[in-house]
Amino acid sequence: MASSTNIHFIFVLITFLIILRTSLSYGHISTVDGILPFSPKHVVVTNKLVAQFGLLVHCTSQETDLGVISVLIGQSFDFRFRVNIRKTTKFSCIFSWPGIVRTFDIFRADRDDSSTSKCGICSECIWNISESGPCRIRRDGGPPCCFPWSS
Repeated sequence: MASSTNIHFIFVLITFLIILRTSLSYGHISTVDGILPFSPKHVVVTNKLVAQFGLLVHCTSQETDLGVISVLIGQSFDFRFRVNIRKTTKFSCIFSWPGIVRTFDIFRADRDDSSTSKCGICSECIWNISESGPCRIRRDGGPPCCFPWSS
């Protein structure tokens, strides 16, 4: 027969796990750097084209197609997701404006959810899109992390 101490421990553990899972599901637990496993990710993409053009964006992952989204100059669109258990989550986007088509992986777990990344881990990945390429805004106030277009 199990002792009352063991039963109490199991009850407390199960209660903790239920509360943790519920909090993660509803986003009540948030961290500045997103270090909790499977913490929600929030990607924000802002049109900063100097030429003042509207931006068409089409983002996909292996599991999700966000469709084509029109983003006016100075406006943003966003989406939320969780990194998969293998930490291979990737959202690739095609960005187009008059006469130009560019691609970039707007979220890559190996870059945006890794402590070894030059830009660090982000739970809210804020990107400014300009003609020269995408720049991720750093929450620590440091200089933005800018990348070349993939194509």
